[in-house]
Amino acid sequence: MSKLNDLPFANLQFYATAPYPCSYLPGRLARSQVATPSYLIDTPTYGHLVSSGFRRSGAFTYRPYCDHCRACVPVRVLVNEFEENRAQCRTLGRNPHLVARVLELKFSNEHYALYRRYQASRHPGGGMDHDSREQYSHFLLQSNVHTRLIEFREHGVLRIVSIMDTLSDGLSSVYTFYDAQHSQSSLGTYSILWQIAEAKRRKLAYVYLGYWIEESRKMRYKINFQPIEGLVNGVWERLEKPPS
Repeated sequence: MSKLNDLPFANLQFYATAPYPCSYLPGRLARSQVATPSYLIDTPTYGHLVSSGFRRSGAFTYRPYCDHCRACVPVRVLVNEFEENRAQCRTLGRNPHLVARVLELKFSNEHYALYRRYQASRHPGGGMDHDSREQYSHFLLQSNVHTRLIEFREHGVLRIVSIMDTLSDGLSSVYTFYDAQHSQSSLGTYSILWQIAEAKRRKLAYVYLGYWIEESRKMRYKINFQPIEGLVNGVWERLEKPPS
């Protein structure tokens, strides 16, 4: 276990986990660096951690700390320079009737049912498709920072739920699940576009999207939100979309 000397982290301890199977790149082992104790990670402290490449799952704050791999790149969209590409404009055009509502972080049977359907459709056999209410709540509804739940409805029907943290310099997209039967509507993309627009409305500079992994089909889509920066060797720098 180690302790960072930077002032925002002065009271935190950091430890590295044992290796475990990587969730994104088959056949590889991963490790994480974890910040603790969680009760000391308030919104300002978490903002500094996010700008240093950390992310949270519930009250668990971590960043990749793998021995021989740097595939996970923390990324953030530059809100004031962002412009929708053609595909993103089509996504907005396909969803004119979605209405967003910002809610407190609390359990809803309707949200939980949508989460179970999403996991069964998008991540079958991954374990999360059998999450209990307690596991769901631990994963998404525990937070020591300023967090809101955004639900999107179309003519009253629940289509998307997003969990979003508000930081001093931007919004951090925690997790989104949606009605996977409407995959042609690109609901996941729509939720990110909404968060970018919301950050712009609030005059915030960034939307943090977690980790971009070029080798992972499930994670490489984030590069489509241009311009975007990645934290590489401790420095935020622009990432160009690879040629298709």
